[in-house]
Amino acid sequence: MAVLVVIAACMPMQPRTPPGGAPSAVQIGKDGAPMALVPAGEFTMGGDSLDNPRHPVYLDAFYMDKYEVTTSRYAGFVKATGRELPSKWREVRLVSHGERPVIGVLWEDADAYCRWAGKRLPTEAEWEKAARGTDGREYPWGNEAPTSRHANFNKCCDWKGYDLLATVGSLEAGRSPYGIYDLAGNVSEWVADWYNSTSYKYELDRNPKGPTDGEEKVVRGGSWYDPGPLQRSALRSRSYPSVASTDRGFRCAKDAK
Repeated sequence: MAVLVVIAACMPMQPRTPPGGAPSAVQIGKDGAPMALVPAGEFTMGGDSLDNPRHPVYLDAFYMDKYEVTTSRYAGFVKATGRELPSKWREVRLVSHGERPVIGVLWEDADAYCRWAGKRLPTEAEWEKAARGTDGREYPWGNEAPTSRHANFNKCCDWKGYDLLATVGSLEAGRSPYGIYDLAGNVSEWVADWYNSTSYKYELDRNPKGPTDGEEKVVRGGSWYDPGPLQRSALRSRSYPSVASTDRGFRCAKDAK
């Protein structure tokens, strides 16, 4: 019964007005979430550690959710489809806040939500371009080391008092070049690709989609649990698709046609 109360209490998030100079947002899809356009073109993907080698990738234009999927939007999906609530919701009361990112979702939950909304999970390459743009920056905001102005992350210099999760889109200084929020900190995010540690060496240089199969799915972006160095936009992580976590959520993408 308590879980049902959470759904009733979660009101849909109202789209935020883009700040001066930020790219405008459009609403595409059944969930009404604002999306940002990432233009077609080439960018440099990868880094110097486990995410190597750096390599050029061309992507067609696509849209990306400006914000991580929130608890309120996911609750609307559950109500519309009859899908079960994430089990983690029963363990972590803080997620009853409707404008915080949904957590505790399996990969298939994230995939099902995006399909229901008329979208899809972003590819790993799309996620990285949305985060770092075309100038090779280390973080969504540039090359400056993360602070609490940029992201909600572990062991930050001046703690903001979040109850683990911050309201999506609340950190203006952390926006990516395309006006997309929280691609560092808050929650890490499921993407579409299967994980392979050597996939960068063999994948296509145009609209890559990763391996055709595997055991683990790629997870992108640092979370509230991770320290500053793990917020780099090129950093790769992975998880079994059947494993949920209180520091992992997702956002959706859509082809621009």
